[in-house]
Amino acid sequence: MLRLAVPNKGALNDAAQTILKEAGYRPRSDSKELVVVDEANSCELFFLRPRDIAVYVGEGTLDAGITGRDMLADSGASVEEILTLGFGASTFRLAAKPGTMDSVKDLEGLRVATSYAGLLSRYLADTKVDARVIKLDGAVETAIRLGVADAIADVVQTGTTLRNVGLEVFGEPIMKSEAVLIKREGAEEGNGLTQLIRRLQGVLHARDFVMMDYDIRAERIEEAIALTPGMEGPTVSPLHREGWVAVRSMVRRKGHQQVMDQLWDIGARAILVTDIYACRI
Repeated sequence: MLRLAVPNKGALNDAAQTILKEAGYRPRSDSKELVVVDEANSCELFFLRPRDIAVYVGEGTLDAGITGRDMLADSGASVEEILTLGFGASTFRLAAKPGTMDSVKDLEGLRVATSYAGLLSRYLADTKVDARVIKLDGAVETAIRLGVADAIADVVQTGTTLRNVGLEVFGEPIMKSEAVLIKREGAEEGNGLTQLIRRLQGVLHARDFVMMDYDIRAERIEEAIALTPGMEGPTVSPLHREGWVAVRSMVRRKGHQQVMDQLWDIGARAILVTDIYACRI
């Protein structure tokens, strides 16, 4: 039975549960539920702190997990990314009072507060900056105002929180992060994990594509197929109306309205677009 770690709260929790549900796995019915046994899919889901997931997977206690790339890097655990999941995007950045610092070199001899001490320490070592890392468990953005640090390093999504406390980001981003599926480094992908990867890939592909159906005169079919080539080719079926065919094809979601406009211009009619719930490509 596959043992999978899932974030129990925070920004990653809802999106992780949504993608797993779309992939056919049983969701938890209560936010206080710590373990869900999904017999139908031979899977146990363990709801853990996102920051701890890489440690459990790296030690081999659990087979796989969903966590953020930043937390994975901070943990130092022996794990590897299997799949990026397309949600939880953020950037790990330095911040300070406006106009006080321009680059990481300005941190020389100063104090930097963060909840990601491992990740920040490695970054400072790589950039050859000698600064003192102050590890905090939360509310990092208040550290400068409270006199604990001269600068901070924190996860930034929109930057609103930092601006609200009178800080601004500076220097290059330390890391760009998003949700990832991980496994222990060097571990074999058993049947359960292979199935999970295939299903998640199917959901991600389904989110990137729509299904497009339309009718078009037979003599314009090659022009239409050039616009909607599909995967291995579109499905083309004759209609009861002589000289017309029906076409069905997967089209990328981004830009599908433009494709509809182009199809209309070459004579396609009854153009329909529907969501794809899941797929295998």
